[in-house]
This record gives sequence, structure tokens and C-alpha cells, in this order.
Amino acid sequence: MGMDAAKQNLFGATVKLIGERLAAYGKGEDRFGPIHCDLRLANLLVDGSEVKVIDFDDSGFSWLMYDAATPVSFYEHLPEVPDLIRHWLIGYRRVIDLPQADEDEIPTFVMLRRLLLVAWIGSQSGTELAQSMGVEYTEQTVDLCRTYLASFG
Repeated sequence: MGMDAAKQNLFGATVKLIGERLAAYGKGEDRFGPIHCDLRLANLLVDGSEVKVIDFDDSGFSWLMYDAATPVSFYEHLPEVPDLIRHWLIGYRRVIDLPQADEDEIPTFVMLRRLLLVAWIGSQSGTELAQSMGVEYTEQTVDLCRTYLASFG
């Protein structure tokens, strides 16, 4: 929603860079496999001191670090996101080690997720959620793309 030629070019350049980075990152078994694909707060249940994951309908095979991006879905543009990801990393590392190369690629997965959500919103433009996010979400994505391209391009 709210797409024009300039945004298409910017988003296209971002997609190209994401593709290049993911090709270099690779799909080794330590980086690619079955994941939830939608680990947002809405898909977590707290049971005492345990957190349980629900709603596996989006599950599939992808890069493991994609699940680092999904908790900030729809909020990628907010200034708190780096701290949220830092806390995610702390929790992740309580269970398993995470190589620095994997951590370094998390911004790529956040950007990928954001662009997928822009496309999803556009494809669901008749829904209440898409209309509530709409053009503003696309506009907020422009700055994210520029920052991503400046940082990694």
C-alpha cells in the first residue's frame, strides 16, 4: 500500500542486497532448517515460569536466524528494536551458543521480514489489520531500507 516507483526501486535494491547476503551466508545445516516463522508474542503462552510456543501454521524450512526477526514483526522501525533483539540474544544464548556471524546477519532477517510484511499488507489490503498499518507502514519501511543499504551495501 502506498507504493510508487521510487519505493519500488528502493525496495528492489534492498531485496537484491538481502539476496546477495543470504547467498553468501549459506544454507548449511547449522544455519537452515525447520523453524516456527512467526515467533511473535501472540504465539507464546506463559505457563508459570515456562514459555510455550503455539500456532505452527507458518512453520517451514528457512534460515534459523529468521526466527530472531519475527518477535519484532510490525515494530521493526521502533527505536526499542535493538534492545529487544539484544535481550532475545541473551535468552537464546542461555540455551545454545550463537556464532558471531549468525548474530551479524540478524539485521538482514529483520529487513527481510519487514519487506515480506509490506507485501503481505498489500496483498491483504481489504483487511482491518492491513488498513490500520497501510501506507504508514510502507512509508516507515523506506527509512529502514535506506539504513540497511547504507549499513550493508
